Amino acid sequence: MTLTRELSAILGELEGIAPVGYSAGLHIRFATPLVYHSTYPEPWRKHYSDNAYYLRDPVVFWGIGLSGAIRWSEIPMPDPFGVMQQAARFGLTYGAVSSYGPITSRSIVGVARGDREFSKQELAVLTEITGRLHIAARPPSELTPAQVEALQFIANGDRHTAAAAKLGITESAFKARLKSARIRLEARTTSEAVRKAREYGML
Repeated sequence: MTLTRELSAILGELEGIAPVGYSAGLHIRFATPLVYHSTYPEPWRKHYSDNAYYLRDPVVFWGIGLSGAIRWSEIPMPDPFGVMQQAARFGLTYGAVSSYGPITSRSIVGVARGDREFSKQELAVLTEITGRLHIAARPPSELTPAQVEALQFIANGDRHTAAAAKLGITESAFKARLKSARIRLEARTTSEAVRKAREYGML
């Protein structure tokens, strides 16, 4: 999902409390976030990705299992792969994480700095920003099977007449399905609806 103007503005607020960068995974479902954005140093991001630390990171485990905000140093979970120690070598010496939302669609935001621990006030700000990010990135309500089917035909290159014939419905009924899908996805055009449905993992 591309960053909206609203999401970009809220993410920009994190820069004020995260001198070494931040990471935001919003609406995580089946281990995959709907939106992911990180400003951590590129060498750390590459090292983290190359070693698949997202499967071993105590910060992520804490965020998935609990909600609220906590400093990295206070996370009561083992770190057998030394992810935190390695992060410090890349300049992420101190950090905090905030988790918000239901377990089926959790948002996790991490912030880092190199000079000191995060204050209670900064943790409160992080919590508030995480909640706003979660709300701003919320996906639309689910599409009906008929709406998904109609968008899939368009995504596959079918024209309205051909798609309607394959479904055994009138062309006007097919167009009505597309229109209802556009409304639910808050899309102005059918091509935008197809793009959004793909981004949301509906197609």
